[in-house]
Amino acid sequence: MLSLFFSPRGTTKKSARAILRPFGPVQERDLLGRPLREDIDVPAEEPVLVAMPVYAGRIPQGCREQLAAHLKGRGGPAIAVAVYGNRDYDDALAELQDLLEGNGFHVVAAGAFIGRHSIFSNVAAGRPDEADLAAMADFGARCKAVLDAYVPGGAHTPIALKGRHDLPPHKSVPFHPTAGDRCMKCNACANACPAGAIPIETPWVTDESKCISCGACIYLCPTQTRQYRGESYEAAAKGFEAKCAQRREPEVFF
Repeated sequence: MLSLFFSPRGTTKKSARAILRPFGPVQERDLLGRPLREDIDVPAEEPVLVAMPVYAGRIPQGCREQLAAHLKGRGGPAIAVAVYGNRDYDDALAELQDLLEGNGFHVVAAGAFIGRHSIFSNVAAGRPDEADLAAMADFGARCKAVLDAYVPGGAHTPIALKGRHDLPPHKSVPFHPTAGDRCMKCNACANACPAGAIPIETPWVTDESKCISCGACIYLCPTQTRQYRGESYEAAAKGFEAKCAQRREPEVFF
């Protein structure tokens, strides 16, 4: 089993692992630290799980580009997973399905699960919780049953998912983390930034034209000085928290 994910704050990795708990040995690759720069040719008999966080209703553009260019299927089964911050996953699952189907995989199952929001961190704080993890394990068990019955090369009808398939360009995110006066210049953030938005020479600076607001720098900062700040952010956070206060539940498709 091959598990590919992008997990700047550890949530998508935690979700992928919870889903694949019923499986045997799993080969993992986090595109945060190990981006795809070479082709991975997956034989038809090897299933693959691809789990992505949702940013503004889409999978991260950089991950999309890597997967489209380098993840190659031979008619084998795939599981598509989106992890989102309790607002909506919009077109992310449909986008991931189209990408995998277009690259030679048969998407046999898909799931949308909830994790703490990457920008407004009070939204879905503490998720995935125990109920979420149980739902992920149940989804994984159902996926295993589907995969055990899967016949490579057999008939395949794509499963119906929510979301558009004719997608507009990715939206930019208006808020970006900045560093406060406790920056130690340790460069943990600069070394991990998947967008190259934090210069090694001046790690307290954020290039907003490159930043994808994934939160990796916040998660890794030893002094927690990297945060979202500013009056406009605080005002937006209050409105977003009120709008997204109602608990969303996982959705699965087979």
